[in-house]
Amino acid sequence: MRDLSSYPAEPFRIKVVEVPKMLDRPEREKAIVEAGYNTFLLNSEDCYIDLLTDSGTTAMSDQQWAGLMVGDEAYGGSKNWYHLKAAVQEYYGFEYVTPTHQGRGAENLLSTLMIEEGQYVPMNMYFTTTRYHQEKNGATFVDVIIDEGHDSTAKDVPFKGNIDIAKLEKLVAEVGAEKIAYICLAVTVNLAGGQPVSMQNMKDVRAFADKHGIKVFSDATRCVENAYFIKKREKGYENKTIKEILKETMSYFDGCTMSGKKDCLVNIGGFLAMNDEDLYNRSRELVVVYEGMPSYGGMAGRDMEAMAIGIKESVDYNYIEHRVEQVAYLADRLLDAGVPIVEPAGGHAVFLDAKRFLPHLTQDDFPAQSLAAALYVEGGVRAMERGIISAGRDKITGDHHRPELELVRLTIPRRVYTYKHMDVIADAVIRLYEKRDEIKGLEFVYEPPMLRFFNARFKIK
Repeated sequence: MRDLSSYPAEPFRIKVVEVPKMLDRPEREKAIVEAGYNTFLLNSEDCYIDLLTDSGTTAMSDQQWAGLMVGDEAYGGSKNWYHLKAAVQEYYGFEYVTPTHQGRGAENLLSTLMIEEGQYVPMNMYFTTTRYHQEKNGATFVDVIIDEGHDSTAKDVPFKGNIDIAKLEKLVAEVGAEKIAYICLAVTVNLAGGQPVSMQNMKDVRAFADKHGIKVFSDATRCVENAYFIKKREKGYENKTIKEILKETMSYFDGCTMSGKKDCLVNIGGFLAMNDEDLYNRSRELVVVYEGMPSYGGMAGRDMEAMAIGIKESVDYNYIEHRVEQVAYLADRLLDAGVPIVEPAGGHAVFLDAKRFLPHLTQDDFPAQSLAAALYVEGGVRAMERGIISAGRDKITGDHHRPELELVRLTIPRRVYTYKHMDVIADAVIRLYEKRDEIKGLEFVYEPPMLRFFNARFKIK
């Protein structure tokens, strides 16, 4: 593990505090049973350290809170909308912006507008809601991430989120370019462990797409984290600013979907951005049906103001360095104790490798779900399953999708926890690892037909 002094200090002062509840072990055991061993169904106040997600859990800055007070809640043409649009244009470079209530609203718009029945959407690994919207609109998702993206032990690969161009070529050769709705490139790749994509890979994907007349859209949810990895790992970018890298990143896409609840540093909101005027006009019509007016899209004026400010704050190097390196600190603590995780550590979370953590459980025992539940009982730490439960079932065969990666995501909210909190998390995981043989598998009590990880309930086998 790196010496503690090599990790950057928190680049902020704490102005407001929230006092969490600290349940004792018997209370936590009762709580997880009542939640059906699904950490999504726990009450947030019963979690001492909440690592369920980094989506909407950011601590906003004093400037963002001040921005809330100048919210213009006009139904059309809010001044805060113009501030948000200008921020997206300046930092992301897209001409047109359609606001949405959060990222999946943007996914819905893009999928509805771009997909025709029977088409394919290649992407560097699936994400749950993204794939759902694609399939709901008649497309078939195709995973085109490099093979190393599915290997938690491939620690010497700096950009495990890259798209494999050969896989794209194979797909186009098999189905034809006209059957590709668009290429979706996520930066970073959540379910691979928060893994980044290189700038060179984006250039290669863009060149491939131009050759075949295919559009390329980015899931840009954690694009600032991706920009940081490019600065640290890709030759030629070490002296570029995060803002410059982000702007170049987006220049290789026809548009992007954004969940502002991550790298835009807010608690709600998102957008669909693009350069195609016709697509923009059609999105303006559709957003009225699903979200709200084209000048607020499901957000309050105050939320748009906070996002505009957050976009500017997100490219500050001191902020993003601390954000990513705090994750690295937790990863190093666990690696030093021999705990199996996805390597190298990603930008927003440490992912425990449940297959290697619990080798006595088969994938049909739902090891990641079991491990997430056990971690809550052990330390009051709420995490999230990212394995066979999240992957869902094949809509044709009815069998589980069986991803290579069976993970528990320890997702670090932005500007919320300190290094001491990382120590508490690490100590709980290490204690659990030392008695891992005691952890039992789970089985369904209730299985929802779609996106089952949100509401499923389990019992111990």
